[in-house]
Amino acid sequence: MKCPGQDSQYWKPESVFDVKCPECGNEVEFFKDDPTRKCHKCGHRFLNPNLDFGCASYCQYAEQCIGNLPPELLKEKDDLLKDRVAIEMKRYFKQDFKRIGHATRVARYAEQIGREERGNLAVILSAAYLHDIGIKEAERKYNSTAARYQEQEGPPIAREILLKLGAALEIIDEVCHIIGHHHHPEKEETVNFRCLFDADLIANLEETQKEKSNEHKQPKHTLTASFLTESGRKLAKSTLGDKEKAHEGHA
Repeated sequence: MKCPGQDSQYWKPESVFDVKCPECGNEVEFFKDDPTRKCHKCGHRFLNPNLDFGCASYCQYAEQCIGNLPPELLKEKDDLLKDRVAIEMKRYFKQDFKRIGHATRVARYAEQIGREERGNLAVILSAAYLHDIGIKEAERKYNSTAARYQEQEGPPIAREILLKLGAALEIIDEVCHIIGHHHHPEKEETVNFRCLFDADLIANLEETQKEKSNEHKQPKHTLTASFLTESGRKLAKSTLGDKEKAHEGHA
């Protein structure tokens, strides 16, 4: 069955519209499902400003449905999945702003590292937002936030969230695998795991600095040996190093 959003028999008059070319101002006709169109006057190709890309952000059949996506929309697809996962994480943690804040910081660092390391941002950012999602169940069942309990309880919850969003099964499986051992790297790790691990480490060290401002300095080996990516190591030095200098300036 064809997706109703892409089947022209369900279209309305506003499904075909004109858009001014951003280069020359010429009117270019778009159909609602056109990702891009080329201006016949100046030759400039540009994105459809009204394209509804919502379902394609998480649907595993998006490529079959709307064809080969241009790079601009592939990036948007990952961004929209990330945004949906972030919303579900916030809904799950409700008023637990400390854990929401931690997940958000990890995601911010993971995105920077992931871009440098050329990982799969859909996987990295989904794992970043959901890496501690098992902590509430760990507290409820075991009265503990120990890493092994988080890793045990997190994957089923993450899987339920990602299935609800309709994420591709290969993304779901990898995200759940990462969450299931995110404190304990295996001998051979994927680039996606390494990006998440380093981002979480930076966020944890940053939070420790804030909690223990008088003991802000980290052992030198932390910034050299503990990280799994060169990008993570550099980001840690710039992020935590700047904070150390700030602390020294107030000493």
